[in-house]
Amino acid sequence: MEELMNELTPKFNPTEVEAGRYEKWLEADVFKPSGNPDAEPYSIVIPPPNVTGKLHLGHAWDTTLQDIIIRQKRMQGFDTLWLPGMDHAGIATQAKVAARLAEDGILPQDLGREKFLDKVWEWKDEYAATIKEQWGKMGISVDYSRERFTLDEGLSQAVRKVFVQLYNKGWIYRGEKLINWDPKAMTALSDIEVIHKEIDGAFYHITYQIEGSDEFVEIATTRPETFLGDTAVIVNEKDERYKHLVGKNVILPIINRVIPILTDDHADMEKGTGVVKITPAHDPNDFEVAMRHDLPMINMMNNDGTINENGGKYEGLDRFEARKQIVADLKELGQLVDIKPVRHEVGHSERTGVVVEPRLSTQWFVKMDELAKNAIANQTTEDAVEFYPPRFNDTFMQWMENVHDWVISRQLWWGHQIPAWYNEAGEMYVGEEAPEGEGWTQDADVLDTWFSSALWPFSTMGWPDENSADFKRYFPTSTLVTGYDIIFFWVSRMIFQSLEFTGKSPFHNVLIHGLIRDEEGRKMSKSLGNGIDPMDVIEKYGADALRWFLSNGSAPGQDVRFSYDKMDAAWNFINKIWNVSRYILMNAEDVSADAVSSALTKVANKTAGNVTDRWILTRLNDTVERVTEQMDKFEFGVAGHILYNFIWDEFANWYLELTKEVMFGEEEAEKDITRAVLLHVLDQVLRLLHPIMPFFTEEIFEKLPNTSGSIVVAEYPKVRPEFNDDKASEGVAMLIELITAVRNIRAEVNTPLSKAVPMLIKSEHADFLNAVSPYISRFTNPSELTIAKDLAVPEQAMSAVITGAELYLPLAGLINIEEEIARLEKELAKWQKELDLVNKKLGNERFVANAKAEVVQKEKDKLADYQEKFDTVKARIAELKEN
Repeated sequence: MEELMNELTPKFNPTEVEAGRYEKWLEADVFKPSGNPDAEPYSIVIPPPNVTGKLHLGHAWDTTLQDIIIRQKRMQGFDTLWLPGMDHAGIATQAKVAARLAEDGILPQDLGREKFLDKVWEWKDEYAATIKEQWGKMGISVDYSRERFTLDEGLSQAVRKVFVQLYNKGWIYRGEKLINWDPKAMTALSDIEVIHKEIDGAFYHITYQIEGSDEFVEIATTRPETFLGDTAVIVNEKDERYKHLVGKNVILPIINRVIPILTDDHADMEKGTGVVKITPAHDPNDFEVAMRHDLPMINMMNNDGTINENGGKYEGLDRFEARKQIVADLKELGQLVDIKPVRHEVGHSERTGVVVEPRLSTQWFVKMDELAKNAIANQTTEDAVEFYPPRFNDTFMQWMENVHDWVISRQLWWGHQIPAWYNEAGEMYVGEEAPEGEGWTQDADVLDTWFSSALWPFSTMGWPDENSADFKRYFPTSTLVTGYDIIFFWVSRMIFQSLEFTGKSPFHNVLIHGLIRDEEGRKMSKSLGNGIDPMDVIEKYGADALRWFLSNGSAPGQDVRFSYDKMDAAWNFINKIWNVSRYILMNAEDVSADAVSSALTKVANKTAGNVTDRWILTRLNDTVERVTEQMDKFEFGVAGHILYNFIWDEFANWYLELTKEVMFGEEEAEKDITRAVLLHVLDQVLRLLHPIMPFFTEEIFEKLPNTSGSIVVAEYPKVRPEFNDDKASEGVAMLIELITAVRNIRAEVNTPLSKAVPMLIKSEHADFLNAVSPYISRFTNPSELTIAKDLAVPEQAMSAVITGAELYLPLAGLINIEEEIARLEKELAKWQKELDLVNKKLGNERFVANAKAEVVQKEKDKLADYQEKFDTVKARIAELKEN
């Protein structure tokens, strides 16, 4: 006993409990699939973190929810596979490595492509090791024997195959189009890699002179530097103000280039001056106008955002410095009419944060029309992906219905190099392997990271080898968990690529969670300095407490606010269970498995045990049923709330206290039954909690007298119908309500529990209440206890109405009749409010027609209970007023 007490200290210490636990799990290989051919497979592929640094809270949320799912399914007997891996994150990783080299005064160009890539692989190995260490601290139960990386040879083969097949179908093409350009990373970006931020800017009103006259037209622009690339101005053909100018030319100020005046519907007569400058190589709308009118397209900017040779005297200036000088020069010429401040949205690079430049560029694109059409059609079939919450299906569908061609080439070195080769004759070859012969040079660009990540669910399973054992058994995967912020980036692309190359959806379910915000509801960011490192939280509170917070923080799809108060509450909950376990193990360390089984059978058969034993086993059944139901619906917050209430309120605060009537008594046979029930409920509680809080549940599980092996592979609790006892459940519920009512009355009149007072209970269930009177006496301390079906109600008494009974405490001299009437009138109002709510619900024809019969009956039972309480309180008020 002393050794056991030393192992289970009074305070839960997460550092001690979690130390070395993860390594033991890995050594025991408990995370690998069972290999049972008769078990139903359940698979998850982890949303791969990029190898740019530490895990953030959002990824900790992903992994926690997935680990909860996979641990529960493993315990339920599924053949579970959770496959881990990481993403190479082209732009972000290359930028990080380049920044590290810059600290030593080294540029990537100084090293060349191959040597620079060697440095990036060193970075990858360093940070991948860090991420795996952090995964271990989180406790995630992945199968490391199957770990993958998006630049693995197997995944690279899949990428090349997909590229070539789409190219041969005409769905990948190379062309010159307007794209989003990141001048800092010096690469193209897709539309969804651009974040639109509201910033302060200005409308610059500039005049262009009409060629051969003294007349001017006025235009307004937020980017005056782009006039260097203007190739036309347009007006609306219905605009009477400018009909006489159509067909003439204007002279661009400073550079004196002559460009035509055309008509196009893009010019809005009601907006600004009605005259619009056209810069086809630097504006998406202008690009479309240029295509309609066959206008030249002049790129006036270098890759790094400086003005190129088409900018005349401004060549070499940064785009924003050029803006300042151009504005000054226009002002000196008298062609700057006005500058009007404006607050407007401007695109910024998701990766580097700089203002994105629309820019004409030759890139590789994926045609999205057919791929999108297939994904949309699939959502009406049996193979549709189920989104949780369902509203995110609409988000997915809207994006697919409005998707543009996807620019997939990136001007980087780190990534999957595009499998296209060129020779001096101007020929191009696209293939999975390099062409034979000399003189071929591979395209220097790499593919967008999301191109390879889109293949993740099936490329990690061995595809394109469709005979791969993992692909045949575990694909499609069962569930994906991710944040709503990457539905467009990743989820959508996985769906349309999987449908195209495997003919199946990549997963059955997608659980969407929100974003983690700070306590003020702000998004966490470096600029605000409000980020939270999950490893710091684990260091202080332990992984179990963090996982409990992350799983209980919000409903699916909703954001959650991080709070240290909530972390304190999580730690306190674990410590409560820790001390409950300590109490039970102190009293039941020598109980054998046979003794537990025999005792539970006797309780179920009502040949031994008392009503509180049957009550807690009934409540356990109800908890198992409801928790399992909510977990299956991914409602982890609801499941956690049910578990919390059962463990803290019913098991710890009530059952453990009630057992002291037996444990401090003389009957050893009764103690044996109670010990067995305590052990069984604790065992089941640990199993229910394990998917959410794996570390401390394993620690305590190991110390139970009848367990062997790891809780990781222990059987998940099931409802045992033989334990259900509705009468015991109702009876103990009445007992608890009665004890609570007495405590409340004592508190109202400032009468401590140590002072014995007379108590009268009027109830149709007098026989039951007399049978449990030892509990009533222990917890209410009556000087006299009278329980009867009918008794004289004292005139001066505090009273309470509970389900099935009326309680009276004759406290003459301690109560004021008027105050008691006022208190009862408040209680009457409370019951009236409850009656109104239930009557409203039952008066709703749609509710009565559509709700389950048992739900409707439950409301009817509430109505009868509330009505009885209302009537009893009303009668008591009348009695007091008469006296």
